[in-house]
Amino acid sequence: SLFLKSDGSLWAMGDNGSGQLGDGTFNSTNRPELIVASGVTNIAAGASHSLFIKSDGSLWAMGGNSDGQLGDGTGINTNRPEQITNGVVAIAAGLSHSLFLKSDHSLWAMGDDSVGQLGDGGYGQIYRPELIVTNGVVAIAAGGQFSLFLKTDGSLWAMGDRTYGQLGDGSANYFTNRPEQIVASNVTAIAAGYIHSLFLKSDGSLWGMGYNIYGELGDGFIDTSYPADFGTDIPEQILPLPQPVLSSVLSSRTNLQFTATTGFGGNFSLLTGTNLGTSLSQWPPLRTNSVTARGTNNYSVTVTNAVNPGGGQFYILQSQ
Repeated sequence: SLFLKSDGSLWAMGDNGSGQLGDGTFNSTNRPELIVASGVTNIAAGASHSLFIKSDGSLWAMGGNSDGQLGDGTGINTNRPEQITNGVVAIAAGLSHSLFLKSDHSLWAMGDDSVGQLGDGGYGQIYRPELIVTNGVVAIAAGGQFSLFLKTDGSLWAMGDRTYGQLGDGSANYFTNRPEQIVASNVTAIAAGYIHSLFLKSDGSLWGMGYNIYGELGDGFIDTSYPADFGTDIPEQILPLPQPVLSSVLSSRTNLQFTATTGFGGNFSLLTGTNLGTSLSQWPPLRTNSVTARGTNNYSVTVTNAVNPGGGQFYILQSQ
């Protein structure tokens, strides 16, 4: 763990097997330890490496370096802060890769690139900072083995591992080694977990994509069975809750079919305020009176022999 105090001092504690605390040893510590006395403005922690920026815009790094994530060209771990470059305004640390943003809004990357997380079109390891995007980048985030960035026009871009849908591009391919545009506009902030992603839009709405076995997307589901264990591979609106776009009244035992058509990929949830007595044809079993079917266009969900003696309202919720 790293933390920054109001006086610009950097403190660290925890595992130090790769020198990631930067205290000159490889010994772990269970109490906060002063690493840099002043002048630190930004910090980022990877799995076994650490980055920080000083007030003069200099980038410093320490810890694990086997994949080149420190960017010093050596591939050798270091247990002391080492200056890497200048003119840096933002940093992000992934599992074994690093991103940084310069004052000219250019995006740079180094480290593990085995699944394309650096976005340079290749695979392998990069031991020195490499220019990825020449201009227009305003925010960065690094997941386990993927990367996100935000441009001045509000567009969201991603590259790297997408095994669990964390890039949000809807692709079944395992990874991409070039930046892909995910959302065209109106994105204002981004964050990356190990294998899931979140972003905010200018209207204040929260969106998520990727792994959801622990409920990290916040969409009301725990996705525990393949292939649904990736949660969603397209952006899903989390807050505010989507509004109903189609409804019908069920007054007796019957077959009821809802059809929703959309011009974009989306999530469709059939929800009811009363219990359904049977499963949905061709879709996963009901979970807490609801079922989610994820698709693209002309989506049809059929309820077979639903039991609701007193009548009730059913809704299909659609979110982009």
